[in-house]
Amino acid sequence: MITITFPDGAKKEFQAGVTPFDIAKSIGRSLGDKALAANVNSRTVDLFHKIEKNSAVQILTFDDPLGKEIFRHSTAHILAHAIQELYPNAKNTIGPAVEEGFYYDFDNLSLTPADFQSIEKKMAEIVSRNLPTRREIWTLAQVKKHLGKNQYKQELAEEFQRKGSELTVYWQGDSFVDLCEGPHVPFTGMIKAFKLTKLAGAYWKGDSKNQQLTRVYGVSFPSATELEKHFTLQEEISKRDHRKIGKEQDLFLFSELVGPGLPLWTPKGTILRMQLDNFIWKLRSERGYQQVTIPHLTKKELYMTSGHWKKFSNDLFKINTRDGHEFAMKPMNCPHHTQIFAHLPRSYRDMPQRYAETTMVYRDEQTGELGGLSRVLCITQDDAHVFCRESQVKEEAFKIWDIVNIFYGTFGFQLKARLSLHDPTQFEKYVGTKEMWTRAENQLREFLSERKVEATEAIGEAAFYGPKIDFIASDSLGRQWQVATIQIDRSMPESFDLSCTNEQNNKERIVMLHAAIMGSIERFLSVLIEHVAGKFPLWLNPVQVKIVTINDNVVPYAKEVMQRLSRANLRVDLDDRALTLGKKIREAQLEQVNYILVIGEEEMKNKTVNVRTRDNKVEGTSQVLEFMQKSVQEVEEKR
Repeated sequence: MITITFPDGAKKEFQAGVTPFDIAKSIGRSLGDKALAANVNSRTVDLFHKIEKNSAVQILTFDDPLGKEIFRHSTAHILAHAIQELYPNAKNTIGPAVEEGFYYDFDNLSLTPADFQSIEKKMAEIVSRNLPTRREIWTLAQVKKHLGKNQYKQELAEEFQRKGSELTVYWQGDSFVDLCEGPHVPFTGMIKAFKLTKLAGAYWKGDSKNQQLTRVYGVSFPSATELEKHFTLQEEISKRDHRKIGKEQDLFLFSELVGPGLPLWTPKGTILRMQLDNFIWKLRSERGYQQVTIPHLTKKELYMTSGHWKKFSNDLFKINTRDGHEFAMKPMNCPHHTQIFAHLPRSYRDMPQRYAETTMVYRDEQTGELGGLSRVLCITQDDAHVFCRESQVKEEAFKIWDIVNIFYGTFGFQLKARLSLHDPTQFEKYVGTKEMWTRAENQLREFLSERKVEATEAIGEAAFYGPKIDFIASDSLGRQWQVATIQIDRSMPESFDLSCTNEQNNKERIVMLHAAIMGSIERFLSVLIEHVAGKFPLWLNPVQVKIVTINDNVVPYAKEVMQRLSRANLRVDLDDRALTLGKKIREAQLEQVNYILVIGEEEMKNKTVNVRTRDNKVEGTSQVLEFMQKSVQEVEEKR
């Protein structure tokens, strides 16, 4: 007998050789029906994997992020199977799961969306056969024998073998086999609902020097109802697309002359950026932070010392000077900030040092990976670094945590935490000692426990210099976004020999905390715009109030009202065009101005305004002072 430990700590005994599928069925029929794969001792395996010793087991369903990934990757295999039967000369390459579904890249395949129907019909046929999937370990000779006509599979197999990885393949029935690490759902019949969505071009391994392939995208779900909900959600997402709203509200733009991934911010968009940055700076300044400023360039030696050059050299914009020196546009700010800390001797009395700076960093992303504000070449980081003693780490981390909670709570985001850890099987990817990493990771676990926050643990998601707590925000559509982060770093202080003098006049190594609240202003705004559907709260909106006039006679009074509101630091526009009142109100509502003040002869006579909202709620007549005081209070309270 062996003991199986479940995620909630419960234990149960089974015969050695039990499978996750057997375990799931023993828990309940419903779980047995929903089970897709399992985590056994932190390793993801198929449902028919035999467990021979005491193990920690988690059954994965579609409700788990990893379960979704397995389900969608299995659907990609069904797509490849269908293409093989319909287009025998096509060569399948790779077919991963992605955030919203899956794709598969094919060579020697020409398609149009009109072909989707016949492909989906063939996929449905493969599903209806309810083919069993099975995993086999092959030699390179077997791969060449069975898949050798596909040079892409042979190339991948040779790469895997060089890395010392097993060459695993997955069968669907006896007619389709694919080189794949897995795991997969046990039967094709589990893929109940799917839809192919679009075509795109893609280069093999993302390199434009390689063969261009045909990429087929799709989505899949365990039921037709969930598939229908997905497309309903997609319609709403399309309405809220930050690129669409950004254009409608004139917030930002992209210019072909400037280049892709380089947004230009209009006056209205710049107000948004400044309001957000000022809010975070207020929260930081209340907690003892100081502002610093660094250049956008650095000698390569700075990043060689920090370790960034080795890790990110291919992602940097590099510049060779006329004197033959190699510089880089900074991709991050932390190494620069270490030099500000290190330029003076530091006593324990000086600690902690808290530096904050909102500045752009630059990363050479591939053009095909760029998208709106979500992924750009110039990233505006609201960056901060705390240099502190070991005894101060918890207090400083909790100050950052408080800022995160206040900031995201203001917008109604629900936050979850993820503990991002190093991958112990690939420790060469990281800097610092194993003892440093163990200490920092356990410290973050203690912080989570003290704040009574449950967190998922993500192996391999740590920064190369330290573990971190990532905050995951759920938006109004239920989508999840990784936003703020708190990182403990003992590696960079070692690399740059950062220390202070302690009470005994001895040199004491310090700790560095990395803290980003928005992380990237561009990416945060893409999330926020879609979260609020372009309806910004009053304190943030570039145009808070729009005055619309009924006729030219009232324009002088309207200008007087505008001046009074502007002196109260409200952002006001005046629409005195010779258009109908209805058209002017509709345009203001489409611009998502919070308050629309209608001024006619009656309002001018009584020195009042008629107030309505962007949602067409008529609040009625108000004294100008009353409206102004109410609005200023709403701004100050950040409602």
